[in-house]
Amino acid sequence: MSQHLTWDPLMIQRYNRAGPRYTSYPTAVEFTPATSDACERSALAADSDKPLSLYFHIPFCRHVCYYCGCNKIVTKHRDRAEAYLAELYREIDLKAALVDRSRPVEQLHLGGGTPTYLSDDQLRQLMTYVRQRFSLQDNESSDFSIEIDPRELGPDTLKTLRDLGFNRVSFGVQDLNERVQIAVNRVQPEEMIEAVMRDARALGFRSINIDLIYGLPHQTRSTFAETLERIIDMRPDRLSIFNYAHLPERFMPQRRINSEDLPDAPEKLAIFGTAITRLDQAGYQYIGMDHFALPDDELAIAQQKGKLHRNFQGYTTHGNCDLIGFGVSSISQIGSSFFQNQTDLGNWGEQLNKGLLPTMRQVSSTTDDLIRKTVIMSLLCHLTVKFDDLNTLFAIDSRSYLSRSTEQLREMEKDGLVTVTSEAISVTNAGRLMVRQVCMAFDAYRDENETRRFSKAI
Repeated sequence: MSQHLTWDPLMIQRYNRAGPRYTSYPTAVEFTPATSDACERSALAADSDKPLSLYFHIPFCRHVCYYCGCNKIVTKHRDRAEAYLAELYREIDLKAALVDRSRPVEQLHLGGGTPTYLSDDQLRQLMTYVRQRFSLQDNESSDFSIEIDPRELGPDTLKTLRDLGFNRVSFGVQDLNERVQIAVNRVQPEEMIEAVMRDARALGFRSINIDLIYGLPHQTRSTFAETLERIIDMRPDRLSIFNYAHLPERFMPQRRINSEDLPDAPEKLAIFGTAITRLDQAGYQYIGMDHFALPDDELAIAQQKGKLHRNFQGYTTHGNCDLIGFGVSSISQIGSSFFQNQTDLGNWGEQLNKGLLPTMRQVSSTTDDLIRKTVIMSLLCHLTVKFDDLNTLFAIDSRSYLSRSTEQLREMEKDGLVTVTSEAISVTNAGRLMVRQVCMAFDAYRDENETRRFSKAI
């Protein structure tokens, strides 16, 4: 696999259609309402020797970021966190009682919202509670991570997290330009970011990620390039550069952003083009789907060895795990089934108080789903999938089975973005930035989803 991207803005504009990010297949829009928690209980209690990945959703934020489309609760009343944790412990008890305690937890992630909205004592209580009910593995391969708003860190929070076993952190930065920060209501000086990076390094966190967003109000190629240079100087192990999707009709906070202040489509495309070119020069490897990593980072190494996976936490080295979600709106992936918790805080707590799992939606994968998932995830992670591997896994003639999908790739094949041979389907170096569009050809639900709102790839 070539580590250098081909930047062709005209080709990207031609294929830059809206589509899923494929953190799962079927995607979350295919989940159907659950009439009870019976299916999730059965999935959790099933005999399995798979290791576990645990996700905890902490929905609270002290400030609203205008670009945000996450499931969050903006409040300065920190006592609400205590009530939330009480319900979260109830959910932990219900699910832990169903899962074989001998199954090791290889991965754990706190997301949100703002997980560090919780105090240091609350973080200690939560992790103590989790360790009492699950078998967390503390070794070199374990991956315990947390998303951090640098503005919401106490003087000892990073040390507390390190003491609790967290070895990976992700800092939400988005942009260092003050005018952009003011426009999206997320003001955090560069000195603050530099300080938390220094502290995280000194404390020995194994991997540090920084999130940036392009397409925000007042951004230009020049201003974003300045931000990127300063971030490169900080040398995070990973970088996520997300495309801002302006959907004010869906996300109320975005209505506070003046659409006239947003970069137009050509400028937005140029911003991302400038970014990937500079990151390539700086030695970052393009993992895929907006993610970059240094060559010695675990993600880059896993991709080089053909062991990279993708799930609701994005690219991961622990795709062999069953994922169990806790907290409002969280999603679990257990075996070939997916379950989403109630997205309304009141409904989530009400079901827990009744002794029920807070299941709201679910889907069980068909054989066709599993075949197409294998194709999509292989392309997203490794840019190729071999027909013989599919034949062996599913006892099918995959060339014939997927013929209607591969036929949809003919135009992209003519443009040199993908190759379809008798042996494999492969994304070329020129097509790496359009891999999401390649995957859409194998999405059996795509026609049904064309009226639903997805973000564009770039």
